Amino acid sequence: MNYNIEYEREEDGRWIAEVAELHGVMAYGATADEAMAKVEVLALRVLAERLEMAECGPMPISIAFAAV
Repeated sequence: MNYNIEYEREEDGRWIAEVAELHGVMAYGATADEAMAKVEVLALRVLAERLEMAECGPMPISIAFAAV
């Protein structure tokens, strides 16, 4: 399964990044890079927890970056 990180700048100047394929996986940062790094870490944690709880089986993971 492929996961895409989408990011954009909010009106207040912060950046938000999210992985739409993983419900609730989003993070803010002062820069686009910071927001993307935080959301990537969170996505990996969510996937690791799903594997640990046997909610899904092992799978190849591909993360791509897409600007919105």
